[in-house]
Amino acid sequence: MSPIQLDDVDRGILHALQRDARNSTAAEMGETVGVSASTVRNRIQRLEEAGVIKGYNPDIDYEQANYQLHVIIVCRAPPSERSELADRVMGVPGVVTVRELLTGTENLHVEAVAADSDTADSITERVHELGMDIVSTDIVKTEHVRPFDHFGEEVTDE
Repeated sequence: MSPIQLDDVDRGILHALQRDARNSTAAEMGETVGVSASTVRNRIQRLEEAGVIKGYNPDIDYEQANYQLHVIIVCRAPPSERSELADRVMGVPGVVTVRELLTGTENLHVEAVAADSDTADSITERVHELGMDIVSTDIVKTEHVRPFDHFGEEVTDE
């Protein structure tokens, strides 16, 4: 899919959705960006169809959900196989994110969650069995995330 041109209304809607998609109504977003609720709904549908909005995912505290271990597995994959291996790794139970890097030899970073060390070891073993060299496995203490929410910041009243 090729990128689409975003106008101020699109950027304002994206800004509102990134701040709080669950509690942002079309009417509230419309009021903020100066259009009707139906226009907001139509714009959201267009942004979804264009692949700009890929989904609405909850921010889960895995530790609170009894998955005590948050693991980062740094791997080496042959560049010609990197994308295929990334897709296969996403099928490993417990894996939540795979990042493909274009530079460096440590070109696949796998993020997984596990309830205990045996499960974490099993995930690591399955990743290795798919044909990747594991460079390191790290346990995350805390993660701080802030989405890029600057779309439309200048067109909203905030």
